[in-house]
Amino acid sequence: MARTTPLEFIRQVQAETKKVVWPSRRETIMTGVMVMIMTTLLAIFFLGIDSVFEMVVAFLLSLAKG
Repeated sequence: MARTTPLEFIRQVQAETKKVVWPSRRETIMTGVMVMIMTTLLAIFFLGIDSVFEMVVAFLLSLAKG
């Protein structure tokens, strides 16, 4: 395998960076909003699931005590 000099490596990195298509400001904001919405929905979902499991465990423990 051919060795790449540090200067050639930097040139290659610059060439590859120029090929990147960066998202627009609007796309970035929309993606951030969607992440916040999905995070909130998942938090509510897992809160509900956790509450159901908590009730089931509490019920089972009450059966074991009584």
